[in-house]
Amino acid sequence: MAVWTLGLNHRTAPIDLRERFAFASEKLEQSLQGLRQSFSTHKEVAILSTCNRTEIYCAGDAVHWPETLAWLAQTGQTQVDVLQSHTYRMEGDASARHAFRVASGLDSMVLGESQILGQLKDAVRLAANTGALGTTLNQLFQRSFAVAKEVRSSTDIGAHSISMAAASVRLASRIFERIQDIHVLFVGAGDMIELCVAHFAAKSPRSITIANRSAERAQALAALHGGRCMALADLPTRLHEFDVVISCTASTLPLIGLGAVNRALRARKNRPIFMVDLAVPRDIEPEVKGLSDVYLYTVDDLTEVINSGQSHRREAVVDAEAIIDEGVQKFMSWLDHRTHVPVIQELRVQADAWRQTELARARKQIEKGQDIESVLESLSVGVMKKMLNGPLRELHHAEGAHRQHTLETVRHMFLNT
Repeated sequence: MAVWTLGLNHRTAPIDLRERFAFASEKLEQSLQGLRQSFSTHKEVAILSTCNRTEIYCAGDAVHWPETLAWLAQTGQTQVDVLQSHTYRMEGDASARHAFRVASGLDSMVLGESQILGQLKDAVRLAANTGALGTTLNQLFQRSFAVAKEVRSSTDIGAHSISMAAASVRLASRIFERIQDIHVLFVGAGDMIELCVAHFAAKSPRSITIANRSAERAQALAALHGGRCMALADLPTRLHEFDVVISCTASTLPLIGLGAVNRALRARKNRPIFMVDLAVPRDIEPEVKGLSDVYLYTVDDLTEVINSGQSHRREAVVDAEAIIDEGVQKFMSWLDHRTHVPVIQELRVQADAWRQTELARARKQIEKGQDIESVLESLSVGVMKKMLNGPLRELHHAEGAHRQHTLETVRHMFLNT
C-alpha cells in the first residue's frame, strides 16, 4: 500500500487562499465521498481542515497525485497550477513523519499546542464513520496519536506555549490601558472562543457578551464566565457597544461587514475597536483593516506575538523529533510487512485445503471400519507429504547458485538452522 499527503497551511498559503479550501464540518462527509469517487479504484481518505491548514491523507495501491490535486483545486475553484505552488506533497515515510509532527504540535503556528490533536482525532473519527478509513490510514493515525502522547509526556514541547487566545489578550493590552474598563464581544461559541473567553475573563473586563447561532451554547458559556448573550442578528446595530470583538465561527460568509464597522465607529466617536478574526473563511470583511481606529488581526497576523515564546521550546523539538523518527520507522516496517498479507492468506487457504482433503479421506476410512490408529497414521502421512512436496520439488530442480539459496531457505524455514 502507498500512503500520500497533499496539503496547504499557514506557511505555504495566505489566508485568502486557505479560506477557499476550508471544509465546513457539515459538508465533510460529502467531501470525503467525493474525494474517494475521484479515484479510479478504491482508496482510503481522510481530510483535516482547520483555520491554519487543509490536508488530504490517502492510501491505496499506488500514489495518485494528479487526481488528488485536481479534486482539491476543483473544490476550491482554483487553477491546478496556482494551487500546486502553495501546497506540499509527501508520500511514504515523509507522509507518516508529517502526520506524526502535526499530531505532536510540531507543525503548528503555536509550537507544541495541543488543540490540533483533538482536531485530528475528529477528522479520523469522521472518516471512519463515513467508511473512508481503512486499515492503513487507521494504523497511521493511531500511531500518530500514540507518538503525540509520548512527545507531550516525555518532552517540554508544550511548556511556555502562547495560544492564539493568550496572544489576543496581549494585543488588547497594548491598545487599552486597562482590560478591566473594556467591553468584550465574542462571536461564536466553539472551542477556540471558549479558550478566548477564559483568557479574557481572567483579566476581569467590564463585560463579556457572546453572540452565537445556537442560543443554548452561548448561554452555557456566558453563565460560566458571568457574561450575557445577544442575537447574531443584532450585530450591525450593537457593534458600537464593544471595545474588543473576537470572532470565530464556521460561517462561509463574513458576519461583520465594512459598513457595520463604519457605523459603529461613528457611534463610538472614533474610539478604537480591537478586532480578532480567528475564522477561516474569515468572519470579518478584510477591508475593515483599512479603517482608522480599527485594529484588525487575523490568525496570520498573530504569528509575531505567538513566536515570542517559541525559543523556550526549541530544545524540546530535538527530543520530540527523535520520538517521531522511531514512530515512523515502526510504521514503515508495519507497512512493509503488509505486502506479505496476500501471500500469507494464500498459504492459509492452501494449508486448510490440504487439511480438509486429508480429514475427508480419514472420515471415509473410519466409515469403512478401518482401525483408528491406522487412519491417524495415514492422515499424518498425507499432511506431511503435502507440506513437504513444494520444498522437496524446489530442491530437486534447483541448479547452481539458486540451489544453494533454496537449500538455505528450506533449512531456515523447516529446520530452524
